[in-house]
Amino acid sequence: MLSRSRWVLLTLLVVSILVNYIDRGALSVAIPAIELEFSLTPTQKGLLLSVFFWTYALLQLPAGWLVDRYDVKWVYAGGYLIWTIATALTGFVGGFAALLAARLLLGLGESAAYPAISRLIVENFPEHKRGTANSLIDAGTKVGPALSILAGGLLVDQFGWRALFIALGVGSIVWLLPWIRYVPSRPRHHHHEDDPTPQTDRPSIMQVGLHRAVWGTSLGMFSLGYVWYFLLTWLPSYLMDVHHLNLKETAVSAALPFLAMAASSVFWGWAADRMIQRGSSATFARKLISLSGLAIAAALLIAASKAASASVCIALITGGCCALGMFTANVWAMTQTLAGPAAGSWTGIQNCVGNMGGVVSPLVAGWSVEQTGSYQTAFYVAAIVMAIGIAAYLIVVGPIKEIHWQYAASAPTPHAGDDHE
Repeated sequence: MLSRSRWVLLTLLVVSILVNYIDRGALSVAIPAIELEFSLTPTQKGLLLSVFFWTYALLQLPAGWLVDRYDVKWVYAGGYLIWTIATALTGFVGGFAALLAARLLLGLGESAAYPAISRLIVENFPEHKRGTANSLIDAGTKVGPALSILAGGLLVDQFGWRALFIALGVGSIVWLLPWIRYVPSRPRHHHHEDDPTPQTDRPSIMQVGLHRAVWGTSLGMFSLGYVWYFLLTWLPSYLMDVHHLNLKETAVSAALPFLAMAASSVFWGWAADRMIQRGSSATFARKLISLSGLAIAAALLIAASKAASASVCIALITGGCCALGMFTANVWAMTQTLAGPAAGSWTGIQNCVGNMGGVVSPLVAGWSVEQTGSYQTAFYVAAIVMAIGIAAYLIVVGPIKEIHWQYAASAPTPHAGDDHE
C-alpha cells in the first residue's frame, strides 16, 4: 500500500500531466477553426503542430540536469507556470507568427514535466510499485487529449477557439496552490530514504549520455513519440477529411481511443507490477508487455488506414491505442530502474530524442497528405517506426536492472559494450 504522502504526490503529478496534455492537445481540435481564420496550407498546419516540440524536445536536456541538481519542487512549479501562461496567451494571438511563438513558449515550460516526474518517482516509489505509479501518470497523458478533443471541440463549436485557450490557461494555474502547500522542498544535499545516493555523487549528464542503454530506450521512445503525436495532432483532421465527420462527431470519436488507452495503461502497469511481485524479472515482465503492445498497435493502425467505414476505423484505432497502452505503462518504469540516481538526466536525454518524433511526425504527415492526397502513407510510416522501436529494446537495451554508475572523477565512462551488471 502507498502512504498518504505518496498518494498526495501521485495525485498532484497525475493532475499536472493531465493539464499538460490538455494544454498541448488543444491545438489539434482548434486547428480547423484556426486554419480558416489564418488561411493555413497543410504544410503550415504541419509546422504549427510540430513547432511545440522544437523547444519541448531540446530543452529536456537542461531540464533533466536541473531536476537532478536543484529542488525539483520549484523547477517543476516554474515550468508549470510558464506553460499555463503560454496557453492563455495563445487565445490572444493575432497571426501565424504569434501562434508559432506561443507554441515555442509552451514547449519551454512543459519540458520540465517528465524529468521532474521521473526524479520524484525514483525518490518515492520502489521498483515493484513504479509500474502502477507510471501507468496512472500515463493515463493522465491519454485522458488529457481525450478531454481536450471532447470538451475542447464542444467549447470551440460554441464559443470559438480563442475562448478554449484562455479558459485552459487561466484555470490551470489553480494547481500550483496545493503543489506549493503539500509537496515538501528538497534541500540540495538531501538524502531521501528511497534515494540514498547524494546529489553531489550523481553521474554527469555526459556519462549518462554515452551509455548504450540510454540510446536504446531513447530510440524506443522516438517510436512511441512518432506514432503518439501523429495520432494526437492529425486524428481529428483525418476523421473529418477522410470519413467526413463533423466537429461534434469528431470530438466524441477521436476521444474514445485516448480514453481506452488510459484504461489499458493502468491495467498493464498493474499487471507488470504483479508479475514482478510474483517472481518474474523486471526484464521479462516489462519487455514482454511493452514490445507485444508495439507490435499489435502497428498491425491495427495499418488495418485502420484501410477501413472503409468510420465506425470500423475508429474501432481499429481504439484497439491500436489500447495496445500502445501496454508500452506506455512500462516504458518509464524501465528507464527509472535502469537510471537509478541519474533518472532526471536519463529522462531528459530520452525525452529529447523521443520527442523528436513529435517534431517529425506532424511534418511528415502534413507533407504526405499534401503530396498524395491520402493519409495512408502516414499510417504505414508510423508502423515502420514502431518496428524500429521494438528492435531497439530487443537489441540495444540490456537487462532491466539498475546500472552501477562510477562517480569518481577518474572513473571511465561506460562504453557501448558495457553490460548492466
